[in-house]
Amino acid sequence: MAKTRVIEIDPLTRVEGHGKVTIHLDDHNNVDEARLHIVEFRGFERFILGRLYWEVPVIVQRLCGICPVSHHLAAAKAMDQIVGVERLTPTAEKIRRLMHYGQIMQSNVLHFFHLCSPDLLFGFESEVAKRNIFGVIQAYPDLAVKGIKLRKFGQEIIRATAGKKIHGTGAIPGGVNKNLSLAERDHLLKDVGQMIGWAKEAVALAKGYCIDHLPLVQSFAAFNSSHMSLVREDGALDLYHGVLRAIDASGNPIFDQVDYRRFNDYLMEEVRSWSYMKFPFIKRRGNLDGWYRVGPLSRMNTAGFIDTPSADAAHQEFREFSGGRPNQMSLAYHWARMIEVLHCVEKIRELLHDPDLQGDDLLLRGERREEGIGVIEAPRGTLFHHYRVDHNDQVSFCNLIVSTTNNNEAMNRAVTQVAKNHLSGQKIISEGMLNQIEVAVRAYDPCLSCATHALGQMPLQVELYGAGGDLLERRVREGG
Repeated sequence: MAKTRVIEIDPLTRVEGHGKVTIHLDDHNNVDEARLHIVEFRGFERFILGRLYWEVPVIVQRLCGICPVSHHLAAAKAMDQIVGVERLTPTAEKIRRLMHYGQIMQSNVLHFFHLCSPDLLFGFESEVAKRNIFGVIQAYPDLAVKGIKLRKFGQEIIRATAGKKIHGTGAIPGGVNKNLSLAERDHLLKDVGQMIGWAKEAVALAKGYCIDHLPLVQSFAAFNSSHMSLVREDGALDLYHGVLRAIDASGNPIFDQVDYRRFNDYLMEEVRSWSYMKFPFIKRRGNLDGWYRVGPLSRMNTAGFIDTPSADAAHQEFREFSGGRPNQMSLAYHWARMIEVLHCVEKIRELLHDPDLQGDDLLLRGERREEGIGVIEAPRGTLFHHYRVDHNDQVSFCNLIVSTTNNNEAMNRAVTQVAKNHLSGQKIISEGMLNQIEVAVRAYDPCLSCATHALGQMPLQVELYGAGGDLLERRVREGG
């Protein structure tokens, strides 16, 4: 029997949350398999049970400090349905959209400039002491400053609409709790032109990398897959609301114009023993062939056009790069991510000139319901929040399918492909070689804290220690 050697990358670096990769090699140093493991468990789907429904939009955003606004808004959209509101007032919807564009912008900028740019600027196997944000600041100070200020602008949008930059309270069931004052609007308007200029530069940087490193981009973690996202009813990119669209690897529709409240008719989840992250798939294609990708790359593939001029022009160039077919290159996620930043800043400028933002009609109520489903395009992809609320106004059911969960199978395939291509047959495996596997994971901008959910029982060990440090009792429950 062949012997197996296991290499662990633990922890994964420059990602949100905690995870590891295990690489199994045979006695000829060939990679047998590689897996991405999510090693933390948060349990929000359980401890949200029993909470009052109006608390949910504030509580669930504690899942993550990077993308709290996405959870805040997805939960608020679900609770809109609980209070019987199908359509918000113009002021409420535009405030929420403004908040969401600020969130997408700041999160995409954070990932690109702070976490991924060291790999792109210095090389995947460059000196580890240099391959970080501090190395970028030293070698490319102007670029680093622009990245920091772009993110700061997005955070200021969030603060103005949600009340504070992290874990705000702006969205409430049926609307919002504040509008945008003229002073807040003017403060943001004075910088928006500069932000658009810098966003265009970021698009050019990411595009230039793909063009200048074409053989690498076309081969590194590139594989055919289906893609899914929300789109507007006319097919435009819409990050806040829309209908579900999924396409296959050739660009043919799998489903389209689907009311996202019917997502359970189209998607299923399965559990695998070695990860706390579930594996979703499209029902009609089965669990073997039904996996798909989400996020910026998928949104560029599924959207027919973008309704802001500069981002739409960039989108057309992006589509031409893959000959008009769906782009299947994982490293192109970065290019797509920057196109979205440009789109968000253009939408922010458009909204800041809209007088509805100063309106006073903020909240609606309708006929009380027991079930609500909120779906939004988070920075990392399509985010599903599904709740049921009982007659005591308490949450009785919660299921979350987060963006990173939707990309679970794709990330595992990316890890396996890169490991086999770059590690197989190598007698000596360097840190730089292992970083190539991390580069493949980072392309998806995973938020591992958000994605830790499980079905069934999780293994649990509780130990009780006395004041002197002696172990008094241990209780163990096996997983099931």
